[in-house]
Amino acid sequence: MAVASPTTGPGDGAAAERRLTPQQWLGFFAMVLGVFMAILDIQIVASSLEQIQAGLSATRDEITWVQTAYLVAEVVVIPLSGWLARAFSTRILFVLACGGFTLMSLLCVLAWNLPSMVAFRAFQGVFGGAMIPTVMAVIYTLFPARLQPTMTVVVGVVVMVAPTVGPVLGGYLTEVVSWKALFLINLLPGLLACLAIWRFVRVDEPDWALLEKIDFLGILYIVAFLGSMQFVLEEGVREQWFESREIVFFSLAALVSGIAMFHRELTIGHPIVDLWAFRNRNFAVGCLFSFILGIGSFTLMYLMPVYLASVKGLNSLQIGQYVMVTGAFQFISAFVAGPLAQRLDSRLILALGLTGFATGSWMNGSLSHESGYWEFFWPQALRGFSLMFCFLPINSLALGSLPPEEVKNASGLYNLMRNLGGAIGLAVANTLMIQLNKEHYAMLRESVTPGSPQAQSLLAALQERLAAAGLPNGESAALKQLYGLVLREAEVLTLNTLFHILGLIFFLALLLTPWVSKTAAAADAGGGH
Repeated sequence: MAVASPTTGPGDGAAAERRLTPQQWLGFFAMVLGVFMAILDIQIVASSLEQIQAGLSATRDEITWVQTAYLVAEVVVIPLSGWLARAFSTRILFVLACGGFTLMSLLCVLAWNLPSMVAFRAFQGVFGGAMIPTVMAVIYTLFPARLQPTMTVVVGVVVMVAPTVGPVLGGYLTEVVSWKALFLINLLPGLLACLAIWRFVRVDEPDWALLEKIDFLGILYIVAFLGSMQFVLEEGVREQWFESREIVFFSLAALVSGIAMFHRELTIGHPIVDLWAFRNRNFAVGCLFSFILGIGSFTLMYLMPVYLASVKGLNSLQIGQYVMVTGAFQFISAFVAGPLAQRLDSRLILALGLTGFATGSWMNGSLSHESGYWEFFWPQALRGFSLMFCFLPINSLALGSLPPEEVKNASGLYNLMRNLGGAIGLAVANTLMIQLNKEHYAMLRESVTPGSPQAQSLLAALQERLAAAGLPNGESAALKQLYGLVLREAEVLTLNTLFHILGLIFFLALLLTPWVSKTAAAADAGGGH
């Protein structure tokens, strides 16, 4: 099969009119399937950790490494994906990554103890992390300019929806089959994707000469820096941050290796990761927006189930029915954001997205334990619908104006920024949650005193209800219930504060839009970026 010539640069009218063959379409969507599996597996174990823990005879603290190992490995390999794609070619790298991911899924099913599971999950994260930025780069090398916004929407739906679907699907499969089904479902799609990609994806050729000048020291610095930083962000809250010698050690390791990495990658002739890409203002601002989007999407993906489980007492299936609203509206917005992006200024699309996401987050911070399904529905619907209005112009801003030869490297950095935003957002949210819970509980406790008429009235009502139910020790049981109510209300105040903080972050992000260069997609469709 003939090699498809990539888009050669801005203003290339011939490339803009080039038509893709059915085989090229099939190859691209096989890559999208691989990315869907990789992103799905980040969160698919989240709702089933207890069952995996029982199956592997692990403790509660140990089992979290099933998720942490995947995330650390994924973050480490994402920035290396650009160099790997140049050296091996997109086709070979993606087949190796997808095949490795599928094999690791099978080995996760066969894992005999916790260390083996953690090792297989880490390798699964390595292979999954190589796929995610690669498919983004293909959009800007395989497709003509007029199709790039549409294909960005397609990948955007996968990137945004897959993490939402993960915990729901994982909980369902574990309940109906077993936790091993979480990994078994990857086998057939993974095999089919490998075959289709090997047969139909031809966007570039390998540059084997790069393998002769591998910067092993640079790779070591990158792995040490990103691995240590991700570990600190993942485990910091659980280990009380710098009260733990382990956290202090890895923080120092991240600092030292980070300085060494930046110095080497900015001074060496053939860097593994070309950090000079940030000289492009559009790319730098796009990465900053990607970082902010990572904070919002990953943190909300964590906070919503916590709110619904802790405050409203819902089970995993009910939580899935609530949170799937966000994913459903992300999918719906793809049919609106894509066409609008080809007609309106991308800055306006971005402003609409940021405003909608901020408003939805702020609305979520005004709810309580008494709020029903529809009161949760509208904030999530607004956020979900707005996400694509953020993702599409940010992606186009960061990658759409770069020369094709720089896109692979830049795509890795761009995706890394979103993941780092998510990791930092989760770490800060967890830390604030602990601190704010203490403060709000202390504040509420001051009002719940023996001299408070409201507290005495509530306590009497609880005692009466318990006595009517024929329960013994009514007074102590009523006090225990009152304590639980105070804790619940403290958690409501804490989570609402975090929702408001996220809303404020996205409102403030609007101040960055003047730094965005005008990139009207309609002009792109006419024959250039």
